[in-house]
Amino acid sequence: MRVKLEQLAAHLERGTLAPVYLLFGDEPLLIEEGADLIRSRAQSQGFYEREVMHIERGFDWAQLQWATKGLSLFAARRLIELRLPKNAVSEAGTKVLRTYGENPSPDTLLLIISDKLERRHQVSRWFSALEQTGVVVQIFKVDISSLSRWIEHRLRSRSLSLTQEAVAVLVERLEGNLLACAQEIDRLALLFPKETIDASRVEEIVADNARYDVFRLMESALAGDVVQIARIWRGLQAEGVEPVIVVGALAWELRRLARMARACAQGKPVDQTLREQRVWERRKIMTKKALSRHSVHRWLLFLQQLGKIDCMVKGAVRGRPWEAILQLCLAIAGAELFPPSLEN
Repeated sequence: MRVKLEQLAAHLERGTLAPVYLLFGDEPLLIEEGADLIRSRAQSQGFYEREVMHIERGFDWAQLQWATKGLSLFAARRLIELRLPKNAVSEAGTKVLRTYGENPSPDTLLLIISDKLERRHQVSRWFSALEQTGVVVQIFKVDISSLSRWIEHRLRSRSLSLTQEAVAVLVERLEGNLLACAQEIDRLALLFPKETIDASRVEEIVADNARYDVFRLMESALAGDVVQIARIWRGLQAEGVEPVIVVGALAWELRRLARMARACAQGKPVDQTLREQRVWERRKIMTKKALSRHSVHRWLLFLQQLGKIDCMVKGAVRGRPWEAILQLCLAIAGAELFPPSLEN
């Protein structure tokens, strides 16, 4: 059967564990936290021995068969954990998993942890056998529209109180990195356990982790601060930050700016637009300056330019992504190195 992640704890508390649990999806942090719940419950029910198998190229699936059939020397019941990379089930693996799903061992709990599985895997015979015998938990990406709710839920679980603007700072700074977000929330819980935390306090704490972070790079571009852009850009490279992280953060910002520019061009008041896009107070002045600096068409060209940089990062086209990122940020700031050629 299928169980949602938020229902997993209640399911585990109800009684006897299922013989198989399959957790897969887009958020490694949530997958691991779900697996932790299962491990903890398994131990409370006498599964004291744990064996972990990593499925890699050339893995002998007979090992899983032997492990599930052989008696343990140390415990009557054991947990076997199968680490499955994305879409990495071989033909031999599908047969072993299907056979086990149809006839699981009574003294073994099989916990399968995987990255995202494509639709063709979810309708396969091995997947169906495991789903009928055990429990499948599919974990979806926590996107920007639901990240605020996820953060607020986690804050409540840590007995933390943040202002709405402080939550917005976490969303803006850490969107796309759930693990970093969870770590920051735990850090706030340690430092300010009984306080209502405001946006400035959150910004200080988050900034401590990365002096030259990509969000400050975008802020400098919005503000038109060329000197700061160059300083942060050098710092990001010196700290070994991957260009793909910078591209991801810039993409989110540019898409939002393009939406705001389009709304303003259609006659919507800029202050209303900023509120609807949840631009927090500290960012409003620099965002207004940036919107007045460029047309809707120009913001779309910036997105097009970022798409080319993404292709450079992935090796699809030749180029120097770091230099291209600098040129893009300078262009956003209004001090581009090679002005009009992009518009041809």
